[in-house]
Amino acid sequence: QVQLVESGGDLVQPGGSLRLSCAASGYTLDFYAIGWFRQAPGKEREGVSCISNGGGGTYYADSVKGRFTISRDNAKNTVYLQMNSLKPEDTAVYFCALDLMRTKCSRYPDEYDYWGQGTQVTVSS
Repeated sequence: QVQLVESGGDLVQPGGSLRLSCAASGYTLDFYAIGWFRQAPGKEREGVSCISNGGGGTYYADSVKGRFTISRDNAKNTVYLQMNSLKPEDTAVYFCALDLMRTKCSRYPDEYDYWGQGTQVTVSS
């Protein structure tokens, strides 16, 4: 059984940076598509970024394009989300998720099978 654990969330000022980590046990992440999602209070969960298996294609939501970067460290079985130039509207709980079925990653939460518990990102002055 796979376990995903996110970390790295924090309170940061606008314009600041954070790096979120998604560490896995039970599965080798490089074999699977991994997605990062976020959910703000009162809003639906939205796809932020994802990376296909084997370090293939990536996806970024328009709202984060140019500011966020997704990457893998296969030696650590971890996927990262580097977030720069953070804005107050980036405030949310961030989740990582693993898709067992597809090699090409998706921005749709329903297509993912395993989820982490989430990490809070708050951007505020």
